[in-house]
Amino acid sequence: MTLAALYIGIFVIAWIVTRALRRQRSDFTSLKTVTFGDESAVTPDRVASVLSLLAIFLIWGAFTGSRLTPLHVPGPFKGDLSFTYTATNATGTDDAVVHLLAHDFGATVEPPAVTPGDGFAKDDAGTVAAWRSVLVKPTANDGEAATITAINGQPITPDVPLFIDNARIVLTPKGSLNVEPAKGWQMEPIWLPAPEAVAARLKEIATKGYQNTSLWEHLAASLQRVLAGFALGAIVGIPLGYAMGLSGWFRGWFDPIVEFMRPVPPLALIPLIIIWFGIWETGKITLLFLAALWIMVIAARSGVSGVRLSKIHAAYSLGASKWQILRHVIIPNSLPDIFTGARVAMGVCWGTVVAAELVAAEKGAGMMIIAASKFQLTDIVVMGIILIGVIGYSIDILMRMAETWLVPWKGRG
Repeated sequence: MTLAALYIGIFVIAWIVTRALRRQRSDFTSLKTVTFGDESAVTPDRVASVLSLLAIFLIWGAFTGSRLTPLHVPGPFKGDLSFTYTATNATGTDDAVVHLLAHDFGATVEPPAVTPGDGFAKDDAGTVAAWRSVLVKPTANDGEAATITAINGQPITPDVPLFIDNARIVLTPKGSLNVEPAKGWQMEPIWLPAPEAVAARLKEIATKGYQNTSLWEHLAASLQRVLAGFALGAIVGIPLGYAMGLSGWFRGWFDPIVEFMRPVPPLALIPLIIIWFGIWETGKITLLFLAALWIMVIAARSGVSGVRLSKIHAAYSLGASKWQILRHVIIPNSLPDIFTGARVAMGVCWGTVVAAELVAAEKGAGMMIIAASKFQLTDIVVMGIILIGVIGYSIDILMRMAETWLVPWKGRG
């Protein structure tokens, strides 16, 4: 909830500020153009895109304590964590101090030096890592059997948390103290590493590779699988979509199959794919083929259905044959829908490649993520997710450029 509120707040502030700055620079000519409701007039605001990425990066850095961002949310407590406990035995009560040093997780530090004191309750010392807790038993060196009755003057009972400055303390039924330093709002590196940690891991794997395979071989293996599955899906799906859009028999025969398989997620097919095609490349490419097939069928069918009837009537009136109408009217007018479907299908295939590489893959971005997750190497997992997103976005940009070049008539009636 905190992350969502912060992100929404940044979005609202950025929107208000940019609108105010642009209103100051606008002229009366720009007000004469009506753009609201005209989808073709809506183009991505590149300033908003840059601010969006910057906001995500700043939030990521703020919640991971990154050195690359100027502002941070409160992090875990580190430093001297001392509190006084009251011990009671047959002779009376006495106070002593527990000195704990909260340190960075993974670091090796020595406990602070303390003097025992003069009473039967002796001072104690220890260490505790950030984001962790430690079990201490201060009464172990207090001579005669003693029980802890208070912390910093506050009465304490077993299993009831007691909060002091920078720590949470719970008295166990056996008389020990479970001390947990304040965690703050920052994410522990094992859950979400800082941006510089991910960048360092990217540099390391780019030069040394991962599991005896270079980073580029991992990415190339995934890309080859995706392109093969998508190409097969397009080769089969586009003609089938045209047939369903032009023939009632084909539409009636294949429509139940397509509409049944369309909502089935590719992940649900993995067990059958393994049983039918095995765990090697054939199974992976088949899964990606099925992920793209139904999308391409629906895109081609929709493209045919969207051709204006007036254009077909005009072609018939000029003496065109069915083949000429298909070639010169239906295919050109359906290409925009097919390119839109191809972009969606490529995105689905690229997202499914992680699942396709879940079983017995020796190379691939998905294999790298899955292998790293088994050892809780979160920096590699985040790095792989970012690489998959960047490559997927790059593929989408290339497909948009191809669409602009191959289908320049899109949106022109």
